[in-house]
Amino acid sequence: MWSAVPPKPRVISSKSSFTVVAARYNEQFTDSLVDNCVAELEELSPQTRVDIVRVPGAFEIPVTIEKILSQGDKPNVIIALGLIIRGETAHADLVADCVTKELSSISIRHQTPIIHEVLLVADEKQAYARCVASNLNRGREAGAAAANMADLFAQIAKNSDK
Repeated sequence: MWSAVPPKPRVISSKSSFTVVAARYNEQFTDSLVDNCVAELEELSPQTRVDIVRVPGAFEIPVTIEKILSQGDKPNVIIALGLIIRGETAHADLVADCVTKELSSISIRHQTPIIHEVLLVADEKQAYARCVASNLNRGREAGAAAANMADLFAQIAKNSDK
């Protein structure tokens, strides 16, 4: 049977640190994304450290991540969580496009994985399906992707030390 959620990665034994930067806007949905993401990280990386930073909206996520990565003690992976619901104007698309471009640029510049789950949805029904429901839960997917990237980058570092 087809599953909407990819299979779980293996449990990571090494200690990793993650920072979740999440928008407060559309809080009923973003809170669920955060909770599901943290639960997945704790399951897949029991020795993990997860810091949570809340910002007003999706637009503030990239500058906050840039500031975090410009500081001394960088997390292994950053997870960007937010929800943008399309309205009658192009504003939502403009914000989503800007956030996506900046997250990509920051990730490459700092050579730090950033898991992008700032969702752009058509309505609250889609938001519920992706943030609260269990079948398409993007918070859990973000946690799994972050655990995978932490493990991958640890392996790359280990192989480059040989």
